[in-house]
Amino acid sequence: MAGQKKERKGSAGCPFSKNDVIDLKIDDIGNEGEGIGHYDGYAVFVNNALPGDKIRALIMKVKKNYAFAKLLEIVNPSNLRVEPKCSISARCGGCNLQHMSYEGQLEYKENKVKNCLVRIGGYDEAYVNSIHEPIIGMTNPFNYRNKAQFPVQQTPDGQIAMGFYAGRTHRIIPTDNCNIQMDESNHIAKLVRMWMTEHNISAYDETSHTGLIRHVLTRIGKSTGQIMVCLVVTSKKVPHTDSLVDILLKETGMTCICLNINSEKTNRILGDKIIPLYGQPYIEDNIGDLCYRISPLSFYQVNPEQTVKLYNTALEYANLTGNEVVWDLYCGIGTISLFLAKKAKQVLGVEIVPEAINDAKVNAQLNGITNATFLTGAAETVAAQVAADELYKDIANPDVIVVDPPRKGCDSKLLETIVNVKPDKVVYVSCDPATLARDVKVLRENGYEMKKWRACDMFGMTGHVETCVLLCCTNS
Repeated sequence: MAGQKKERKGSAGCPFSKNDVIDLKIDDIGNEGEGIGHYDGYAVFVNNALPGDKIRALIMKVKKNYAFAKLLEIVNPSNLRVEPKCSISARCGGCNLQHMSYEGQLEYKENKVKNCLVRIGGYDEAYVNSIHEPIIGMTNPFNYRNKAQFPVQQTPDGQIAMGFYAGRTHRIIPTDNCNIQMDESNHIAKLVRMWMTEHNISAYDETSHTGLIRHVLTRIGKSTGQIMVCLVVTSKKVPHTDSLVDILLKETGMTCICLNINSEKTNRILGDKIIPLYGQPYIEDNIGDLCYRISPLSFYQVNPEQTVKLYNTALEYANLTGNEVVWDLYCGIGTISLFLAKKAKQVLGVEIVPEAINDAKVNAQLNGITNATFLTGAAETVAAQVAADELYKDIANPDVIVVDPPRKGCDSKLLETIVNVKPDKVVYVSCDPATLARDVKVLRENGYEMKKWRACDMFGMTGHVETCVLLCCTNS
C-alpha cells in the first residue's frame, strides 16, 4: 500500500523494501538533476522529479541510508514543472531537465556551483554570495548544439536504430528530432539512417564486435553555415559511400564528409584515423570576430552564442592591459587563447591533442595573430618545462594563467606549478563545479583568494553548467 511503512528485509529499521510503492514529497534536487525526497530519514532519489512535487514512486534499489526509486505518478506537481517539448525526454539520457522551467534550471545551476564552493571549497556561504555575479542564461535553450554524436544499433528485427542512449545504459532511444540539436543535425541523421537501410549497411554490435557503423557525428558552423558529417566505422571498406556523398551534397553548406576509423573494443567514440570522402577535412566557424578551423577530432564548444559570453567574462576577469604574458592551459583549438592574444603581450597555449594544436596554429594565422605560441603536451608537464627552460624565458613568468580543464579538473602537478610561478591572477573556466571547488581550495591554501565567480548556461535542458572564477594572488 502506498505510504505504508515496511521493514527492509534483512535490515531492521529501514522503512521500505525493493518494489514497495511509497508516497513522497520532493524537497531537493541532486547534482545530476534527480529529485530528492526524505522518508523517515532516508533519502530517496527519483529521476524526473522536482522540488515541490508530491509523487508516488516504486522503490528500485535500497542502500544503507538511501534508496533509488522510479516515478510512477505525479500526485501534485511542483510550480517548477513544465510540459517537456520532447516526447522521449524522460527516457533519453541527454536532457534531464526538460520538465523544469528554464528559470528554475538557471537557479538550480547557480545553487549547484554555490553549494560546491561552500561544501567542497570550504568557503563561507555569505562570502560566496557576496562575490557572485548573475548567471548568464540563454536566449533560446533549444536547438543550440552545433555538434551531435548519434550512436547506431541494429534492432532485434533488423531495423537501424539511431538516436541517444537511455540514461546510464547503452540502449538507444530512437529519435529523428532532438530538441537541443540544430535542425541540420537531425535531418542528416535521418538521411544516413535511410542510406544504411537502403543499402543494407550494418550497425556495430558492441557485444559481438561485428558490424560497420558505430556513430554518426555532425558539426555545424553556426555563423558560416558549413556542415561536417563524419561516420565512425570499424573498417575503411565501407560500401556505397559514393551514394552517401551524393545524398549529403544536396544539403546546403555541406563542406566536409569523412570516415573515422575506430576498430577497437572500446566505449571511446572516435579513433585516430580520418579518411576524407569529400571536401576539406575541417569546417570553419566564428566566435565573436574570430574565425576558427575545426577538424573532426578537435574540441570545440557546442554552443557558440554562449561561448562568446563565457569567454568575454574570462577576458573581463583577466583585465589585460596589453603588457601581460598569459598562459592558456587546456587550450583546445585556441578559442580562449586568441581572445586573450588581442589584449595581451604574449600568449602561450597548451593542449595534449596534436590535431587541436595544429588547428590552433592555423587559427592564429587565419586571424592574423602573431603573439600566440602553441605547444603540444599535457598541461602539467609543459607548464613545468616552460617555467624551468631557458628556451622559453620570454614566456616563463606569466602574469595571468587561464585554465579550462576537462571534468576531472586540473592535475595536482599543474596546480603546484601555478603556485610556484605565482601569476597575479588565475582565471578558472570549469565544466564541473565539484572539481572546480576542489582546485580552488588548493589554490586558496597556497596564497590565492577567490574574488569573483559567474555561472554560464551552455547546456540548456541539462544539469551541466560552466563557471568562470577569478582568483588573485595574496602573497607579495
